[in-house]
Amino acid sequence: MPDMNPTIAEVTERIRLRSKDTRAAYLEMIRSRRPTNFARLKMTEGNLAHASAGCAVMEKAELLGAGWPNIGIITAYNDMLSAHAPFEHYPDIIRKAAREAGAVAQVAGGVPAMCDGVTQGQEGMELSLFSRDVIAMSSAIGLSHDVFDAALHLGVCDKIVPGLVIAALRFGWIPSVFVPAGPMPSGLPNPEKVRIRQLFAEGKVGRDELLKAEAESYHTQGTCTFYGTANSNQMLMEVMGLHLPGAAFTNPGTPLREALTRAATQRAAAITAQGDDYRPAGELIDERSVVNGIVGLMATGGSTNHALHIPAMAAAAGIQVMLEDFADISGVTPLLARIYPNGPSDVNHFHAAGGMSFLMRELLGAGLMHGDCEGVAGPMSGYGREPFLEDGKLVWRDAPDESADLEILRPASDPFSKDGGLRLMSGQLGRGVSKVSAVKPANRVLEAPAIVFDSQAALKAAFEAGKLDRDFVAVVRFQGPAANGMPELHGLTPVLGILQDRGFKVALVTDGRMSGASGKIPSAIHMSPEAARGGPLAKVRDGDVIAYDSEKGTLDINVDSATFDAREPAQFRPNESSMGLGREMFSYFRQFAGTADAGASQFTFLGEER
Repeated sequence: MPDMNPTIAEVTERIRLRSKDTRAAYLEMIRSRRPTNFARLKMTEGNLAHASAGCAVMEKAELLGAGWPNIGIITAYNDMLSAHAPFEHYPDIIRKAAREAGAVAQVAGGVPAMCDGVTQGQEGMELSLFSRDVIAMSSAIGLSHDVFDAALHLGVCDKIVPGLVIAALRFGWIPSVFVPAGPMPSGLPNPEKVRIRQLFAEGKVGRDELLKAEAESYHTQGTCTFYGTANSNQMLMEVMGLHLPGAAFTNPGTPLREALTRAATQRAAAITAQGDDYRPAGELIDERSVVNGIVGLMATGGSTNHALHIPAMAAAAGIQVMLEDFADISGVTPLLARIYPNGPSDVNHFHAAGGMSFLMRELLGAGLMHGDCEGVAGPMSGYGREPFLEDGKLVWRDAPDESADLEILRPASDPFSKDGGLRLMSGQLGRGVSKVSAVKPANRVLEAPAIVFDSQAALKAAFEAGKLDRDFVAVVRFQGPAANGMPELHGLTPVLGILQDRGFKVALVTDGRMSGASGKIPSAIHMSPEAARGGPLAKVRDGDVIAYDSEKGTLDINVDSATFDAREPAQFRPNESSMGLGREMFSYFRQFAGTADAGASQFTFLGEER
């Protein structure tokens, strides 16, 4: 095992020390619940009769006779999400594989799964971030039946996997294996899709041509192929050890995909407390696993949404992660992959070039990942392998020696850049993050007057009226969790991209989100404290000169500090944005959401209500 990079080792140790008390309390909780026998044996006869009543005869006999372990399935299936549509048939596959492994499998519950691609720029996007914590609570309801010896979690997309992880860790005495569905085959090339979107934003092509391009991009079952939050989730599950090696990016509907699903079921049956390889999720995931996840995020140029989700997931296991940890890890982690929006290629091309096995081997070999922590399939040092079918049997081979395409995937010795491209942004305007991996160096530093907007619709209207043909910093405020649920502002990307292509210096500063598809626009997002809670963005006025420097990680305003502090902050005025489409039902979530730099979660480190 190579020596650990000293910065990675130092960050891991400070997370451990910072989390000492909360982690100890968490471990005490889950260890107190370690089963001494099959979980269902503590049930009364009436409880157990209800738990087994719907099973097939063989499974019912084993549940009532206590002969086999019971695997609970938490599924995010719905057939509106292309990424989740394949899960329709997974329970049948899993039940059969479990029976062959001497186990029972039951669907314990379903969780909501909204598609950000459908709600992007729409009112429903204001429920998106909060759906993560609803998913965690929904998963907890399914698992609270407390008759399960292991769990399989079926989920792929944006808030769904983080919500499932939070629940898996709150039930951390249960072994958990995450089971993906895989990306759809490649469709319209990403640069062409971007070109059509920008032409539509300028009014140069019509809606029919735009719809044709979008439909050719998102065209069948499977995850969207760009490297946004959904595919970043799959990378994370692999580098954190909750997947089987190489499970992330195998296409749905293939024999290999089904073989991996069967193998995940068999592995879940093998790692229960009743066997000799007990791997409870809450002990398997520790500060080393979390650091591995952040390293993987930086090495692949993954979604900025994980600056929210990783702290929230870690907190569920009593582990305290801060934005400084992201920034310091980014500073020493080389960028090894260019996947759209950081390059023209998609995740299928990444997978073909060597994919996760090559990436893991390179990061482990460079001392940037902890190979000594455990995954569901064994030590993470063994995750640099790739699955194949040989005569119908699932086998794993070592990662390829070389990348098949150096324009997509590079070795650690010859990276695209020496750092991971995520910056902590801090200064007079608060704290946030900036993703610079897809931003040209010439666009990473600017000073320009602010133009302040209280909604993304207002910015779009100003663009359509021809009022934005100049250098400026767009301040889009009242977009945080307490204001309107922190929707993604991805719909601003074409507008700002057009202005940048026209030669103007533009940047975005917001307390909202931009997702993994933020692309080439310099931005400071997740700004905290948010404007709706009196944060500095509420005091910015049109014409204030903002100094944005994502190379140094600074974000300041050229206004005398005494003058700025004395300003009366603009007041957030809830209006129709908090009503309709169920948004009024989430007023509690807006009221009690944590700050963005701590994950914008409803939960504390031990999971109690705030």
